Amino acid sequence: MRHWLLAIGFVCVVGGATRAEAQSPVSDNARHVGGCLKAAADIYRLPPAILVVLLNVEGGSLGHVSPNTNATVDIGPMQVNQIWVPQVAAHWNATEAATFLALRDNFCANVEAGAWILRQGLDEAHGDFWRGVGYYHSHDPQYKAIYLQSVLKQVVRLRAASEESISRQTVQAVQAVPAPTSRQIAAAQPDGR
Repeated sequence: MRHWLLAIGFVCVVGGATRAEAQSPVSDNARHVGGCLKAAADIYRLPPAILVVLLNVEGGSLGHVSPNTNATVDIGPMQVNQIWVPQVAAHWNATEAATFLALRDNFCANVEAGAWILRQGLDEAHGDFWRGVGYYHSHDPQYKAIYLQSVLKQVVRLRAASEESISRQTVQAVQAVPAPTSRQIAAAQPDGR
């Protein structure tokens, strides 16, 4: 379900929603997700799609804390590592306890923090976008390389899903157009035949 909502968020961010979709409860969630992603991307000058990719790579969920082998935990949808809590708390001018709860329980807060962390990595990488994306996970070359492979797989998967969705929408739109009658076809010909 979480990946489905993320895909909807991705569609809302890059493609918009139809009028019928705009009235459904799922679409309300999708607009919320899309709005959070777009706001965080705008604030930190990021392509919104990279946040969707990282959400899918990280595989976290709202309200969830995942233990790591190094005795730390990853928090919420963007799997923000607890080592970032003091810095995020200072960035938000909040307590560490309040920051932890917001990261765990508030989608927009978690995405904003993840986007801020990603921006730190991109700035540190001095224009090397993919190295900066790798820094979101680790500065260790081996861990960074493995992470970037996962990122690439998600980029390819989401691109294919997006293209499939666009193709499906195009077919549906063409099928919705009524076929012309033989009279309309004849009238459209230059000599009237």
